[in-house]
Amino acid sequence: MESIEHLLKQTKLASKSIASLSNEKRNAILIDIAKEIEKSIDSIIIENMRDLDVMLDANPKKDRLLLNKERLLDIVQSVLKVAKLEDPIGVIYSEKSMENGLNIKKISVPLGVVGIIYESRPNVTIDVSVLAIKSGNGVVLRGGSDAFHSNLILVSLIQKVLEQHQLPKNTVTLLPVNRKHAKELLEAVDFVDIIIPRGSQSLIDFVRKNSKVPTIETGAGVCHTYVEKSADLDKAAKIVLNAKLRRPSVCNSLDTILIDKEILTDFLPKIKAGMEEYRVKIHADERAFEALNYNKYSYLEKAVEQDFGVEFLGYACSIKTVNGLDEALNHIEKFSSKHSEAIVTENEALANRFLNEVDAAAVYKNVSTGFTDGEQFGLGAEIGISTQKLHARGPFALEKLVTEKWIVVGDGQVRN
Repeated sequence: MESIEHLLKQTKLASKSIASLSNEKRNAILIDIAKEIEKSIDSIIIENMRDLDVMLDANPKKDRLLLNKERLLDIVQSVLKVAKLEDPIGVIYSEKSMENGLNIKKISVPLGVVGIIYESRPNVTIDVSVLAIKSGNGVVLRGGSDAFHSNLILVSLIQKVLEQHQLPKNTVTLLPVNRKHAKELLEAVDFVDIIIPRGSQSLIDFVRKNSKVPTIETGAGVCHTYVEKSADLDKAAKIVLNAKLRRPSVCNSLDTILIDKEILTDFLPKIKAGMEEYRVKIHADERAFEALNYNKYSYLEKAVEQDFGVEFLGYACSIKTVNGLDEALNHIEKFSSKHSEAIVTENEALANRFLNEVDAAAVYKNVSTGFTDGEQFGLGAEIGISTQKLHARGPFALEKLVTEKWIVVGDGQVRN
């Protein structure tokens, strides 16, 4: 089994070429990538079907794996949006002239080589690649075996465009899927500047445990929506159903509904039909179980402690009945993954407490957690949602794919 060192070396060298390009040239590459994807939609779908055919329908990753025409056209538009974003390179963060005549400024520069390990989602292949190109970085992609054919064709299209622009194709490199190569990537401190895991908690834990390269985590999403007793219940039902049902396999989807005990019996009937339509299995605490059972909800289980703090990634959720804001805050603090948390309320003071006190990358008042997304935040495509606090938190997008450099200009000064 050969080493991937030669691939990493090539990407390291290629990163210098992409970093030296003008913003206009980098944008032209992205525009051509968008065109190449659009004209290759039929071929991409054929390769994607090869991956889909070997994945069980019950696997919650299957929706993430799917690339249909609608999604591919959305990807094309996303690439074009990234091309229109401001150049992240060469931004002057600060500049000052010292008494000794030195001019000192701090500017943004590319990270160098970005390595990403991810599962199931071939759209990440495009998102990461175009963000890396736009920010002047090389990128090493290590996707999962379940998306092998999809990733292969997408990277081949990107590399085709790079070569058309007289750039090394290994500016974007797709690694073999063997686990040994993942470990080698995590130890490649001479060639890779940062590692970003995107996927399950087990993947993130593996990277955290084994990486010698600095890591930025894009964490699992255990997302709560707290329906406070003053909430407009029709509004709350709309928000809860959207957060759970829109795309349950993504990290910003709802996992646990917290409901004030005073409104429990009034609120649950408002979400019953929507949840039943999608056969959502509800793991309900004792009070919620009694209420749902009374309303003859069809897919009901009594919750146990292990049902809270779970990222379901499918048509399932848990319900916890609470006695006011403090109990809701305590539950979130205990079980949250610090991704996205929401309150539905008409009480401004309680809303402000929630927004200020909840420790998460994104907090919401009267809004679905489904909006935690780089494009929805006006950032263009994203690499993922970072749940940690260093360098990047929340949608990890273009603006965070750079680092800083100090430039000092003088005229012969020496230090005493």
